[in-house]
Amino acid sequence: MAEGLYGELAVVSGSCHPQLANEICDYLRIRPTPMRIRKFPNENIFVQIKQSVRGKDVFLIQPLGRPVNDMVMELLIAIDALHRDSAGRITAVVPYYAYGRTDKKDQPRVPITARLLADLITVAGADRFLTIDLHAGQIQGFFTIPTDELTARYLFIDYVRTNQLTDHAVVVSPDVGAVRRARDFAHRINLPLAIIEKRRSLDGHKTEMYNLIGDVAGMTCMLIDDEIDTAGTLTQAAYFLKEAGATDIIAFATHAVFSDPAAERLGDAPIDRLVVTNSLPIPPEKRQRIGDKLDVLSVGPLLGETIRRIHLGVSVGAMFQQ
Repeated sequence: MAEGLYGELAVVSGSCHPQLANEICDYLRIRPTPMRIRKFPNENIFVQIKQSVRGKDVFLIQPLGRPVNDMVMELLIAIDALHRDSAGRITAVVPYYAYGRTDKKDQPRVPITARLLADLITVAGADRFLTIDLHAGQIQGFFTIPTDELTARYLFIDYVRTNQLTDHAVVVSPDVGAVRRARDFAHRINLPLAIIEKRRSLDGHKTEMYNLIGDVAGMTCMLIDDEIDTAGTLTQAAYFLKEAGATDIIAFATHAVFSDPAAERLGDAPIDRLVVTNSLPIPPEKRQRIGDKLDVLSVGPLLGETIRRIHLGVSVGAMFQQ
């Protein structure tokens, strides 16, 4: 690949998701720069770049998966190591941004950890930040360095069109917080929108009450969200839609966090297809528990093309003008 504005291209991977890093390197037709990562008996993390990156345009691939706090520290330490080797530019590629739900002070005496993490990444020495589908759009503003937020929406749209899933279909937001994402998805594939409203009863005797805004009877329902953690909201929504007369249920989510007991819930729920991306690694035992209904789409080409454009100084936004 041609040398960019910040020197030769280099891709380095943390320990969270080396398979994704390899997919990105395959797309770019380069070899990953080797990096040694180890944990001492006292649980301190040590990182060493095994080849010089002096003057290079370095992209560090590290989703913040399990164990989350180890992956955060590994990211920060690796950025510092790259900075001290005089990399020309360091871009932190974090497909899944942990602590994204702690994005505002909604209770007394609580932190805004999403902002704290942004500050840590910046202070560590990152010059640029690249991610996919943040939990809340305002997190972009927590960074004082250039930030690119990609979306998996177009991968899902291609999936829907390729599999011809739009007949007698409706897009459903599993809760009010996901309405904007679901509405945009519905608009782009020209389908109606329904919303599940969940609230606590005023008498406190019933913790959750559901109300459906829209019609789903006899329809294929497409649930859309940014991540699946314990899968409580998603599976409850699936059961509710079945009771409301939905025929088939297809769930889309960018980040397969799959905290326990998500795999068990998803495997048992009346969900016909579950479509996620590989922004996070999915353990084989969880794939097996969920079963054949799970489809995993790769974000490797998406990240690879974005990295190529950033490296060459070409517009990233032009990728999504459709």
